[in-house]
Amino acid sequence: MTPPPDPKTPGFFERFSPRAQWAVLIACSCLMAAVLEVAGLPAALLLGPMIAGILLGSNGGTIRAPRLPVLAAQTIVGCLVARAITGDIVVAFLKDWPLLVGVVLIIIATSGLLGWTMARFKVLPGTTAIWGTAPGAASAMMVLAGAFGADARLVAFMQYLRVVIVAALASAVARLWVGASGAVMPHAVWFPAVAWQDFMATLALAGVSGAIGVGLRIPAGALLLPMIAGAVLEAMGLVTIVLPPWLLALSYAFLGWSIGLGFTREILGHASRALPQVLLAIFAMIGVCGLLAVLLVYAAGIDPLTAYLATSPGGMDAVAIIAASSNVDIAFVMAMQSLRFLIVLVTGPPLARFIAKRIG
Repeated sequence: MTPPPDPKTPGFFERFSPRAQWAVLIACSCLMAAVLEVAGLPAALLLGPMIAGILLGSNGGTIRAPRLPVLAAQTIVGCLVARAITGDIVVAFLKDWPLLVGVVLIIIATSGLLGWTMARFKVLPGTTAIWGTAPGAASAMMVLAGAFGADARLVAFMQYLRVVIVAALASAVARLWVGASGAVMPHAVWFPAVAWQDFMATLALAGVSGAIGVGLRIPAGALLLPMIAGAVLEAMGLVTIVLPPWLLALSYAFLGWSIGLGFTREILGHASRALPQVLLAIFAMIGVCGLLAVLLVYAAGIDPLTAYLATSPGGMDAVAIIAASSNVDIAFVMAMQSLRFLIVLVTGPPLARFIAKRIG
């Protein structure tokens, strides 16, 4: 891989005004999404904007995805997942909960071992590797890393690079799986007729529950609270969740931009020397999660693609979008992803601090 340019050298897009950069970003996002859509890749509407964001951010782009639309996009994805949750999946999850919790703990232990190894052999400075390898809760890990003296830029690079690679691989696996099964992905009607009363109720659900989640400072609350509230209200027959394709596409775009635009020239230049080791750690993590997916297939009878997406390390919103675009049990996938997220949130910081103190 060619090393990125010196971050001190002016980037190509730095000479563009913010308005012009947004125009380029939107045009490039549409082009990339169209190419991936024609290729039949699931979550093309997420991956296209993500790739466009990386190209812009790594070549001097100065714009960033606005926080409010990104949070709004997370609430929509939460509602998307809520629509798929049924009582059957809850029963199935509770039936095999010891196995599922064990799988999550193995993923967390693997990330801790990889972080300790990279820190022990000084692949990255200080305790940066420990925070960067945590499988989820990326924003929390970046904040805590800075407070603990680690390099927050490298932590951000490791976290977001893993999200991009996991999203790309998961989408490719889903595409190959669909092709192998002979299934045909349905073509979306972008502006279908909608029941406006249900649509407005869905927006109210997303807005109110998402605002509560953010206001209470619940980690990933903008996604988790709409997911939980939507599943409960729809199960009770109080709400019918309606999400037209154009709204989902807009939400996917903002989430893709929020990830892609984080790959700035400064971060890429700072991380270029450690890139081979970082990639090795990421693929080792993905490999372990793949083996755990095989365990779920044979021990719990989960279908292979559902198990693969459920164990994918990190990028909960990205995995949710890929699962929604594929023929999998999205509720089981999100149950596993949410469980890991919560356990990482509780155990990640103490575990990272413990390892950091042992290394010194």
